[in-house]
Amino acid sequence: MSHLVVDNLTKQYPTRAEPLAVLRGVSFEMAAGENLAIVGPSGSGKSTLLNLLGTLDLPSSGRVLIKGQDPAQMSEPELAAFRNRKIGFVFQDHYLLPRSVLENVLLPAIAGGPLSEETDRRGRELLDRVGLGGRLEHRPSELSGGEQQRAALARALLQRPVLLLADEPTGNLDQTTADRIGELLLEAQRQERTMLVVVTHSRRLAARMSRQMELDQGRLV
Repeated sequence: MSHLVVDNLTKQYPTRAEPLAVLRGVSFEMAAGENLAIVGPSGSGKSTLLNLLGTLDLPSSGRVLIKGQDPAQMSEPELAAFRNRKIGFVFQDHYLLPRSVLENVLLPAIAGGPLSEETDRRGRELLDRVGLGGRLEHRPSELSGGEQQRAALARALLQRPVLLLADEPTGNLDQTTADRIGELLLEAQRQERTMLVVVTHSRRLAARMSRQMELDQGRLV
């Protein structure tokens, strides 16, 4: 069963002349536990596609179904709650707040009210799994780039998302650190049985994924 269905997705932006078409009929499906790399040059629409998958933006036409649900049909509060529970994000810039690493990882759950002991325990376990078990009280400024990205990965996994989206997750890292982050992403995805979509310039990272597709002039090939 496909847990992610992307059906004939288009995205256009108005300009003074004719509309600028960034995505032109993108379609694919994924099942639980699958991973996919999307590559393509700058400006090919990779980040636009990721924003649509992550429900941060709405398509001009077509639809995205996540476990049979269409986010475009939800109210803003429903959509925010859905995104928080079902989708995890890892960006090129880690977007960690100047608080402890553990607080950063627990942030997605804090939006839902008081923290449970189970959630606190999961946050600590995830930090342990990404090799930061001894850095719980450190601030992001006290971590290396690779450590910051590992903390961002733990945060993305906290709510057990159905879909994990990574936008150039190794873009700011040296090759050795990038390889380790790539390993961690795949390891986490296997353990959690989540779907993973990685947008990247790195052919090396893309080659590690079980499927690779390329965005070319707004179409996925």
